[in-house]
Amino acid sequence: MATLQAIKYSRGKLQVLDQLRLPHEHHYDEITTSEEAFDCIRSMRVRGAPAIAIVAALAHAAELHNGSCTTNTPEETIAHIDSRLDYLKQSRPTAVDLSNAISLLKVAVRAAEIDGLEHPEAKEAILNAYIETAEDILARDLENNTAIGAFGAGWLQQQHNSSPDRKISVLTHCNTGSLATSGHGTALGVIRTLHSRGLLQHAYCTETRPYNQGSRLTSFELVFEGIPATLITDSMAGSLFAVQGAAMNIGAVIVGADRVVRNGDTANKIGTYSLAVLARHHGIKFVVAAPTTSIDLVTETGAGIEIEERKREELTQISGPVVNADGSVDTSRTARVAIADQTINVWNPAFDVTPNALIDAIVTEKGTVVKGADGKFDFSGVMPERWAALVGKA
Repeated sequence: MATLQAIKYSRGKLQVLDQLRLPHEHHYDEITTSEEAFDCIRSMRVRGAPAIAIVAALAHAAELHNGSCTTNTPEETIAHIDSRLDYLKQSRPTAVDLSNAISLLKVAVRAAEIDGLEHPEAKEAILNAYIETAEDILARDLENNTAIGAFGAGWLQQQHNSSPDRKISVLTHCNTGSLATSGHGTALGVIRTLHSRGLLQHAYCTETRPYNQGSRLTSFELVFEGIPATLITDSMAGSLFAVQGAAMNIGAVIVGADRVVRNGDTANKIGTYSLAVLARHHGIKFVVAAPTTSIDLVTETGAGIEIEERKREELTQISGPVVNADGSVDTSRTARVAIADQTINVWNPAFDVTPNALIDAIVTEKGTVVKGADGKFDFSGVMPERWAALVGKA
């Protein structure tokens, strides 16, 4: 099955699909510096927690490969890399994949074998350690997404096992597919796997206001791959569950995550919390699909998650290509339109936190985590090394 590709990379060269132009145009931006990567991430030309981490890591890898580092000692080389990574970390602070990738990269450069080497060779060893680790982040993400799809589809099939081939419908929020990752996706990856196994009746996607990642991106991916799907506004979910839930066998809401903290509280695109409340009221499973790189064991509860706030114009204005009288889209002409009083006060958090009490399962590439008898999530089984390190520090 053909999938969209958000990131194209070969050593020294990074191209990122400009998602602000979708679904009308396919345009790849050349990313050659950390500044360009920061702007690409901050402007949401690329988005999705895994993709953000990958673009940041690979942008600096390309930068280093192309000779940006002019330091004279190993210590200066590591300090230079640290400073660039710390800068990139500020592009989207809520997404823990980015900070986890940065921590991994910092460890890698310090573990480079440089004993007995003169500076030019030591510097090359440090840069190679960084570049190879960044490239490994890209490769492992695709493997992780495929595993998440398999574990998620398997768990949902177990929950609806009245017959082995019973199909279910699901709803997803925001975009968690190939455009948000290196490929296949997390929550949308579960939907893809259900579809490939003949277990998906229908997929519903929300528009995901105010940035419309669902209507612009998720619906585009679903149509592109021929998956039966319907787009709804964010405010229609409750009515959908009440009116069509039984007839369409709506069995789950599946979302991604920008951060899952130690107790299972989850930060995801604004509107996720509302869907979790509605799903619980209607007896529908609420599933978070995320790689272990999105799990933050240091932060104990959702109260400790920094929530990014976006600019006011995202709520008061909308822009896009012009639609001609015959219904065709003219990508050569764009317009910005006011959709609210331009002086109204605006509150525009990019994410909200869904409490663990409303989450039925968290699907990772290592397996599916469900709450124990005590009502708590235990990540020690899917993250044994990080869990042991955390316990050791306690």
